[in-house]
Amino acid sequence: MIKKEIPEVKYNDISHILKIEKEKELVGNVVVLTAGTADIKVAEEAAETLEFFGSKVIRIYDCGVSGIHRLLNQTTKLNEANVIIAVAGMEGALASVVAGLVKVPVIAVPTSVGYGANFGGLSALLTMLNSCSNGIATVNIDNGYGAAYIANQINKLICGKNE
Repeated sequence: MIKKEIPEVKYNDISHILKIEKEKELVGNVVVLTAGTADIKVAEEAAETLEFFGSKVIRIYDCGVSGIHRLLNQTTKLNEANVIIAVAGMEGALASVVAGLVKVPVIAVPTSVGYGANFGGLSALLTMLNSCSNGIATVNIDNGYGAAYIANQINKLICGKNE
């Protein structure tokens, strides 16, 4: 319906974001990382928001701590980032592990997905808030937009593009 009225609108069926964009140069390097595939919806919300605001995004999905080798295989990309968004449900350990591996800010996004006693994301939120790793900032449950906005500000400051 909207596409019929506004043909230039683009829709991401994973994040459910509608946007109209102008051509722009994407700058910097922000990694958006997920623990599992169930976290991709929130990660795509962050990635789409970052790109809308002009940040270059590297997506790395399904690299949670339950298969730590998948995360460790990505250390080069993680170390090249200006800032990292770590999206995880369940117990939310991904942000702590990533922050222990890198020297850049990590924005932790707990998600409401998972099984067992995840309490709609509360267990991941509490893990991320109580992390002993340095350099982590935590946003609210499923808040991909909020994480992206902060990451974009950090990325643009590093690139000297803080307009």
